[in-house]
Amino acid sequence: MAGLALIVFFVLFAPNFASGANIVNVLKDTSFLAILALGFTLAFIVAELDLSIAEMASLAAVVCGWLVQLQYPPYVAVAAALGVSIALGAANGYGVTVLRIPSLIMTLGTAAIAKGLAFMITQGVAFVGSWPVSFTGIARGNTLGVPNLLLWFVAVALFADGLVRWTRTGAHMVATGEAEDAARLSGIATARMKRFGMLLAGALAGIMAVLLAANLSSAAPHMAGDYLSYGIAAMLLGMTMFKPGKPNVGGTVFAALVLKVLGNGLVLLGAAYYVQDIVLGTIIIGSVAFSASAMKKAAFKV
Repeated sequence: MAGLALIVFFVLFAPNFASGANIVNVLKDTSFLAILALGFTLAFIVAELDLSIAEMASLAAVVCGWLVQLQYPPYVAVAAALGVSIALGAANGYGVTVLRIPSLIMTLGTAAIAKGLAFMITQGVAFVGSWPVSFTGIARGNTLGVPNLLLWFVAVALFADGLVRWTRTGAHMVATGEAEDAARLSGIATARMKRFGMLLAGALAGIMAVLLAANLSSAAPHMAGDYLSYGIAAMLLGMTMFKPGKPNVGGTVFAALVLKVLGNGLVLLGAAYYVQDIVLGTIIIGSVAFSASAMKKAAFKV
């Protein structure tokens, strides 16, 4: 309800907010955040934190841009980017389930490695150039009049929602996250579910990276770094709006839209750039506080 009220507020008071061009821009910007946030959500559904997801995306974008710059076929660049991010996601899952490293520590280490590799490849200089339309069209093009970015966004959201809600694997992921010991005793391969959740986070980081590089025609180390805090906020806010205390795909998608509407509306109202960070921090703290309260009520029926 609050998210809808926010949208109505900006429609009424932010200049040009409701224009067709601005709405399309907001939806495109939401696509990047939502895809990355869904990766974070799928990892969190199996009760694991992936704090490396933004740096994995940055490294994947750098690998993709590097190969495009060297004039490799776009499909080779895309495959390499996805391969890197999936490999890192798989490494996170292995570290968490086999080496028994807490996901917070494991993914912080992976983030540092990914960041270092990105700077090593680029030497701190972004890859920028006149890249082929066969690559940039992945994000900038249109299909039947619909921007490709939005099609990717919808496809990823439907995949994630279908996986979690309608498949046995999704049910096992949810059971693993909500009650790991009980799930294991009932015969669910909880370690495998955790590895799968972390791998999916890596895969979605790679998809977001390719789209971001194609859209900007550039690739730089840490280019996706700012998306981490927004991705966390989207998941937490989604937990308060749709299923209190539980990570869910629908909530994350809607929350990502709300956050991008908020950022866009504040800019149109002339708010200083730092206001967005202040509001974002407030949302993260408030969402966690609300979710904790809701979970406590559910547990103790008060």
